[in-house]
Amino acid sequence: MESESFDYIVVGAGSAGAVVASRLTESGAYRVLLLEAGTEGSNFFWSRVPVGVAKMIDDPAVNWCYSSEPDEGSGGRRIDVPRGKMMGGSSSINGMVYIRGQAQDYDHWAQLGNRGWSYQDVLPVFKRMERYDGGSDAFRGRSGPLRVTDTPRHKVPLLEKMIAAAERIGLPFNPDLNGETQEGIGMSQVTIAKGRRQSTAFAYLDPARGRPNLTIEKGALAQNLILEGRRCLGVRYSINGEIREARAAREVIVCSGAINSPKLLELSGIGQPDLLSAHGITPVHALKGVGENLRDHYSPRVKFEIIARNATFNDNARGWRLVREAAKYALFGDGFLSRTAVPIRMYFRTREGLETPDATISVLPFLYEMINGERRIAKRRGITMNVNVLRSESTGSIHIKSANPEEAPAIRFNFLSTQHDRDGLLAAIRKGRELMATSPLKEMTGAEIAPGAHIQSDADLLEWVRNTAETTYHPVGTCKMGDDDMSVVSNDLKVHKIKGLRVVDASIMPTITSGNTNSPTMVIAEKAAQMMLAQAT
Repeated sequence: MESESFDYIVVGAGSAGAVVASRLTESGAYRVLLLEAGTEGSNFFWSRVPVGVAKMIDDPAVNWCYSSEPDEGSGGRRIDVPRGKMMGGSSSINGMVYIRGQAQDYDHWAQLGNRGWSYQDVLPVFKRMERYDGGSDAFRGRSGPLRVTDTPRHKVPLLEKMIAAAERIGLPFNPDLNGETQEGIGMSQVTIAKGRRQSTAFAYLDPARGRPNLTIEKGALAQNLILEGRRCLGVRYSINGEIREARAAREVIVCSGAINSPKLLELSGIGQPDLLSAHGITPVHALKGVGENLRDHYSPRVKFEIIARNATFNDNARGWRLVREAAKYALFGDGFLSRTAVPIRMYFRTREGLETPDATISVLPFLYEMINGERRIAKRRGITMNVNVLRSESTGSIHIKSANPEEAPAIRFNFLSTQHDRDGLLAAIRKGRELMATSPLKEMTGAEIAPGAHIQSDADLLEWVRNTAETTYHPVGTCKMGDDDMSVVSNDLKVHKIKGLRVVDASIMPTITSGNTNSPTMVIAEKAAQMMLAQAT
């Protein structure tokens, strides 16, 4: 089989891979092959339009549409695990919320032995990446490729009442949730500018597409890594059933995400020998941490009726009002079609003695329902609260089910398996109830729709969580960084004892960050590219 040679091969053009490929090709010195299993790009209509997330969240054309294995923490249910399958990956289908997490998240990574990953180490990378007009120069970037904006505060009257009620229960308004402190209630910062999603496909890849040293292969499903002993030589992949090979003179960088990166390592013989052998794969390198340490934010959806008219998106998303909103977007790039579905969020401590917030509530100013398998805005007015513990301690796994690259892996979350997570979720649910019962918000609030005011005990609330909760689509940790027996990559993201191979995406996170994971994933990619370029000279 003929194979073409490049300096670097990047597997996956998502939140991490698009960044890596763009940065590695900037100088023109290195030839880079970027492989992406999806086919759509930043000009895909529903990816451009912020509200298009509702159209893509269940669409197999641009979404891997994974689901988890049933377990006790999910009440024996399968939970949807959407992941972007297109240029830009999950940054092209997500809710566009930009949250770095807390300084303590990264300091903890460094305390685990990962030098170079403390908050002071990653802060300059965040600043280099972003272009944001608010906040302090000490914390915020002004000229990066990623445009970050504030959700307008006064566009939804309900939110002003919510801010006032939060302040009455001890949560002050925080004008910059990505600044010096995360605590309080604040408007979401988003990767939206002029009514358009700022995915990595748009912010990083589109400017790089004309570079002669960047080759992009779409519809390219990675089959396995090409290994010779303890060295990675390249990648075997398929396009429309045709098997191809590419060789890397320097490195292969796996950027396939927390689900597909461990899958590719296992398909290549890197992982737990007994598991690999059971699926007919010859073990090449034993790394028992591959696929382990899976974490995500488990999130029940607490719902309340809102009795005031024109206070939620439910009022404007039907009939002639929806036509009016569509016209606003088409003419001016404005209206709720141009905004995130989660415009406001609060970060708080669930118990005394904590140094920083340990839980969050993200508010969707509308109710939605499933009709014929499609998510739609409900007729009933209300709000949806996504409630979760920030630093979940429940861990699960992701492993292949067979040697077939086209078969989805087994995703086992093991949610609610620690007392920390159970206690934190209960406290956070009750914080949401307290908020809604506080003036001036309570005057607009009707019935508690879910879980319902009749469900009060810890046991009953946890049973409701098991039977109804979803994730917030933040899987991480399955190829974790570290130097312990369960780590997969070192602090420079090289796979332990394999030359020429790195993993660069959310799978390397040793623990989950305090908030949405897209921004930290991009910083991981920025930092990895810096390290690779420094080591290449």
